[in-house]
Parts: sequence; structure tokens; C-alpha cells
Amino acid sequence: MQPSIPAYGLWSLVIVNSLVFIVFAFSFAKPQSPRDWRSFGAFSAFLVALFSEMYGYPLTIYLLSGWLGRHYPGVDFLSHDAGHLLEDLFGWRANPHFGPFHLLSYVFIGGGFWLLSAAWRVLYAAQHQHRLATTGAYARVRHPQYIGFVSIMFGFLLQWPTLVTLAMFPVLCFMYVRLALTEEKTAQREFGAEWERYAARTPRWIPRRRAAPHPGAPG
Repeated sequence: MQPSIPAYGLWSLVIVNSLVFIVFAFSFAKPQSPRDWRSFGAFSAFLVALFSEMYGYPLTIYLLSGWLGRHYPGVDFLSHDAGHLLEDLFGWRANPHFGPFHLLSYVFIGGGFWLLSAAWRVLYAAQHQHRLATTGAYARVRHPQYIGFVSIMFGFLLQWPTLVTLAMFPVLCFMYVRLALTEEKTAQREFGAEWERYAARTPRWIPRRRAAPHPGAPG
């Protein structure tokens, strides 16, 4: 990788990118309860931490500078391209934006936003009709919206891993699991046997290869 001009201190890009992704995610998440807002706030903090290191201050690069310098001599880690650490660690010396981890990150990020969009359309209609969301993505898993958020975060970690976001990722995953379990208890109280039938045929997180039969389910 050829040395290049340092590409940090661009705080306007930090603000713009953070706002774009936070507002886009907000348009699908629609947080309402205090628990929803805490979860969405943590996701927003993940994005701010990510873009702060991507364009603002490369904290991870500075903290690991000694180790990186010894093991990867000749790499200008203050260049923007070198911030794609997985490509560096695995020896990718061409443009990192076309590296395997960066390309794979597009799959997870794009797939995550697609899943958020698809799930929100079903959930929005179900809420307005006061029924369970059981069609579309909800026919395959019970919490596609949270799977979408986790997919987006994992994609960003593949693209630009940092010490802060690596520490935040499992915490956020734990928060989404807790939120999902709380929502299931609420749905069980509200819909009773209908929820029990839905939960029995629909996995919580990992879809089956084939969708389970959907006998007599509403919507």
C-alpha cells in the first residue's frame, strides 16, 4: 500500500455520515418506549464512534501503532485506506475498497437495511390493524428488525473495525436480545394463543430452510 496524505480530522464528514445513517435507521426503528430509546441510542452511539475513527481521530490506529509498525512495516497507517485493518492484517495490498472484507461488508450492511425496510412495512401495517406481524420477513423469524440492526453493525465492523465498536457490538447484541424477549412477553399477554401458535412455528433468530406451515394464521 502506497503512503498517502493523512485523511483524518474531517469532522464534517463524521457529522454528515452519522446523521444520514442514524436518521435512516430511525425511519424504520420508530422508538417509542424508554427501552426502545436506550437501544436506539446505543446503536446511534455505535455509528458515531465508528465514523469518529473513520474520519475524525484514529484512536485504534494510535493505540495499536507500535504493534502495527513492527508487524506491518512500510504501511502508512495514517492514510485513510490503511484504516481498513482487516485488509491490512490479511495482506490485501490493492485498493481496500475492493478487498474481500470490504465487499462482504456491503452484503451485510445492504442486507441489513433491506431487512429493516421489509420488516417495517409489515410491522407498520400490523400495528395499525392491531394484529400480529406474521407475514413477509416475520414469517421466517420473529425479530427481523433486530437481525437487520445486528447485520448492519457487523458489516461496519468488517469494513472498519475499531476497539470501541468491537467492545460495543456484543453489548448492543445483548440489548437487542433483552428487548426482543420483553416484546415477546408483551405480545403473549396481548394475543394469547395466537402468539403461541406463531412462536411455535417461527424461529426467534435463525430461519429454517423452509418456512413452517402457516395454518389459520391471520394476515
